[in-house]
Amino acid sequence: MFELRYKTSPIWTQTVLADFDAFLIDHAAAEKKASGMANSMVSHYPDKPDIVTAMIDLSIEEMAHFREVVKILMKRGLQLGPDTRDPYVNALRQHSRKGTDVYLLDRLLLGSVIEARGCERFGLVADALPTGELKEFYIAITESESRHEDLFEKLAHNYFPTKVVNHRLNELLELEAAIVESLPIIAALH
Repeated sequence: MFELRYKTSPIWTQTVLADFDAFLIDHAAAEKKASGMANSMVSHYPDKPDIVTAMIDLSIEEMAHFREVVKILMKRGLQLGPDTRDPYVNALRQHSRKGTDVYLLDRLLLGSVIEARGCERFGLVADALPTGELKEFYIAITESESRHEDLFEKLAHNYFPTKVVNHRLNELLELEAAIVESLPIIAALH
């Protein structure tokens, strides 16, 4: 397990709590996109059984999270928003390298870094919420994101030497820190 190089500001948590409905809508979108990303990996790597199996399970889990967030939205009289691009994810993806092997490595490690950031931020939300169903939900989501972070990194180690994985992960963590620090603080996961 690695550590993120930039800690989310307490101002982010305050911003989320001040507009929690907007955060929930964004959270639902993030879960749906995560499920789609996992399905995409199944399509792109059918020759890698460990990735196929892991990504099918991940897709189902992320879709279950999506369903649960949608239930919360509906209880609050909210509805899903339109699909939008995530500036954080798009900025990270710009650092994916071309070439079959390095692209696979980057895709796996970016998945790990994105899940780590989600874990950190969902944990902040869970800590800040009052005791109740929402707090319990975000505690469970935080635990799930922690497992996903490990999943992507372990898959990377299945295909690349530890030294290569660790070197590229360190590079991506530095890039991710700069990206997060530069983004505006809004009531959204990223």
